[in-house]
Amino acid sequence: MNSLLLTPDGSSFSHVTCWVFDLDNTLYPSDCNLFDQIDVRMRDFISGYFDIDNEQARHLQKTYFHKHGTTLNGLMREHNVTPDDFLDYVHDIDVSPVAPNPQLAQAISMLPGQKFIFTNGSHAHAEKVAGRLGVLDMFDAIYDIQEANYLPKPDPQTYQRLLQRHKIDARKAAMFEDISRNLVEPHALGMVTVLVHSQKKWGTEPGGANSIFHSENEDHVHHRADDLTSFLNDMIKTLDIETLG
Repeated sequence: MNSLLLTPDGSSFSHVTCWVFDLDNTLYPSDCNLFDQIDVRMRDFISGYFDIDNEQARHLQKTYFHKHGTTLNGLMREHNVTPDDFLDYVHDIDVSPVAPNPQLAQAISMLPGQKFIFTNGSHAHAEKVAGRLGVLDMFDAIYDIQEANYLPKPDPQTYQRLLQRHKIDARKAAMFEDISRNLVEPHALGMVTVLVHSQKKWGTEPGGANSIFHSENEDHVHHRADDLTSFLNDMIKTLDIETLG
């Protein structure tokens, strides 16, 4: 259920003039299983790079995700893997499972102020997916892992770099994410935080559980959204923004 109630610290959206959205499993619903393709290709890249079987590769993939924020960051830090080779390989996927979403595009277009995509993926991947969704033209810029100098969320430095690069006042910004831990730093910076529901637990081994990623009681999460489009439409009503059509 979408949650638009004020939190104890009074967080709402009336002051927000900058809107920051994660890409994968946030702008599109996780149940389309697009990221499954990326997840498998990360495993396959590791398997081929180290000449190990899929089970060993999967374990290494998730270990680095936990330890370093992203699998890529772990591969770079511990094995000097060339990042663009990894990104080109894992993002060579079919984006047709993502359905165009004109209702989402309209909702985003009505948000007052600037809008950004902030992704641990590549710029090319973000363009391809956002283009498929039909929302690419709604955004002022894409802040991708290359622009972040390959320093991924949730590292605090990458949020600071985003704010400085695009002259964003965190106290007038909102961030939408499907991974809870990636909202800890935005909350600390004074941003309004929205956790978008995902059926996927990318930080866990199959059958596992990890409260770092999805916990029910988290002070750094101001709002929860089961469905991003309906959440934005409900929010727009509270802002008294004139609807289109």
